[in-house]
Amino acid sequence: MSSVRSDWINFLRQYGPIPRNDNMYDETIQRVIKKKKIKPIKVDMEYLEELVANFLSEGPDSIILTGTAGDGKTYYCREVWKKLGGSELEWDENNKIKELYVNDYKVMFIKDLSELLEEERQLLSIMADSIMGINTKIVFLVAANDGQLLETWKLVNQTDNVISAKKCIEDLLVEGKKIQYGYKLKLYNLSKTNSADLLPKIIQEVLSNPGWDQCQTCVHNTSDENACPILENKRRLEDNDSLITNRLVDLLTLCEINEIHMPIRQLLLLVANMLLGHPDVKDKLLKCSDIAKLNNNTTYLGSIYRNIFGENLSERKRSTIDIFVTLNKFGIGSETNTLVDNILIFGEDDNEYNDLYEELILADKYYGADKVFLSERKAYLEGDIGDTEKFLEMLKSQRQRLFFVIPEALEDRLKLWNLTTFQNAGEFLNNVYRVLKENKRVKPHYVTRVVKGLNRITTGLLVQNNDQLILSTSGNHSQAKISRVLEGFVSVTPDRGEYIKLELGEDNHKIFLSVSFSNNLSPVKLNLQLVRYEFLSRVAEGALPGSFSRECYEDILAFKSKLLKKLEDRRKAENPVDDSHVSLKLLKVNDKGIVEPKTLEVF
Repeated sequence: MSSVRSDWINFLRQYGPIPRNDNMYDETIQRVIKKKKIKPIKVDMEYLEELVANFLSEGPDSIILTGTAGDGKTYYCREVWKKLGGSELEWDENNKIKELYVNDYKVMFIKDLSELLEEERQLLSIMADSIMGINTKIVFLVAANDGQLLETWKLVNQTDNVISAKKCIEDLLVEGKKIQYGYKLKLYNLSKTNSADLLPKIIQEVLSNPGWDQCQTCVHNTSDENACPILENKRRLEDNDSLITNRLVDLLTLCEINEIHMPIRQLLLLVANMLLGHPDVKDKLLKCSDIAKLNNNTTYLGSIYRNIFGENLSERKRSTIDIFVTLNKFGIGSETNTLVDNILIFGEDDNEYNDLYEELILADKYYGADKVFLSERKAYLEGDIGDTEKFLEMLKSQRQRLFFVIPEALEDRLKLWNLTTFQNAGEFLNNVYRVLKENKRVKPHYVTRVVKGLNRITTGLLVQNNDQLILSTSGNHSQAKISRVLEGFVSVTPDRGEYIKLELGEDNHKIFLSVSFSNNLSPVKLNLQLVRYEFLSRVAEGALPGSFSRECYEDILAFKSKLLKKLEDRRKAENPVDDSHVSLKLLKVNDKGIVEPKTLEVF
């Protein structure tokens, strides 16, 4: 056996965080595929057949594909072009505008709306006529980043049809719709695709590529300390319905709930970096010729668990790549708990942790109990360590690894989510979001804890009430830090139109805390994304997490104002105004932390 130079590995590097002209991303990849005869990575295209069917129909609509950079807009355009009979060679010509005759229609393709020159932008006037049904023999397929779509339309001569078409596009964007009655236009926002659903498909597509067959005859395809880190990382991603994939899906799902979308390009970059990342090689991504040159003492630096967070890159480079910025916000590696650190540091010598040490550290000779970590750990325990920072970095890497290898059966015992900034993220994901997605009711415990957190923030008092939402002010509906004047309660348990519950929004994605005051009034809703859920849960448990408390605190006070306004609406609907007598109720908290209103009569 000999060392192999794999075209597939070199191709996969093109998806990683290496310098490139992003505007030519799709075109560059296609050229490499043809030159090296590599099977391409086929990304899930849920709308492709729908788009093709539109242009083959008797009365096609114009279509706009929008989204963030890297969402696959150019990819879609090219595939539609090919499906409609367009030539690949013609598509690869460096023209921003293409046209193709389909049945009795001319289909105009605009690869990137933002790249059109001033004279070319006037083509949008013709598109506006088509959208308004004036020009019935020409339709358009346009790719445009969402931030530039409306701005480009503003630069076109503002005819009546242009103004109407622009208004239609704006309404579709704002309302999140695909079509609007009376217009010959469909808008597909590719940013609405779920990155958590896409990632496993991309991983499977990469892992199953026949390009890996070249690696079978490589001398570095072993299982000892000379093993190729690329193949080792691949094996870990393949193993047993990979926990790595499952935990990444969890993280990306939490991002989607938090309205943070990762485009396809970022997911491809993540997968390439997971497999190939190493800080000691060119572009920080391994190629076959690098493997024989690696120092055995730096093998662990190519760990897939470090690469997930871009640890192979410089801090400056990492901070410019969205997927790494997003994943690092979870603080995995920096956050920990006492049990996990005791296992890592004292597990070998302490019988209390010995079984876990053997299962989670010693069993992994490659990235767990590698000789560098064991040596640094021993030196640390003996007080003979020269570089404390290096050992702390290795501890960080081990925590990152543990987040992706701790078995589901040990998640509760080891408090898996304590290895992140969001200690309640696991229950938020599994016991709230996924329960609601299955059209089930969230257990009362999670609702009442959120209510308890709300009560503590809105009153400024360390109350224990969790079966009622307390609405109070400082006497003038101000947002004072402490509010002792009771305005009213809202029952958590349904009671004559009152209720408090967690529910999914119309998009079946966002989670809301819904507070209803009566059957005749619309409920007041708080978008309960992860950060707010964590904040309210921590406050309910007696902590005030300062790292994200200011923004959350202001959000909750704004929600409180809406609640007080709705309470006033209910009063006006139920009771006539009577200024002759005012009764004030002051909040008094008993020794059990329960509010006991004290009434004051004011004449």
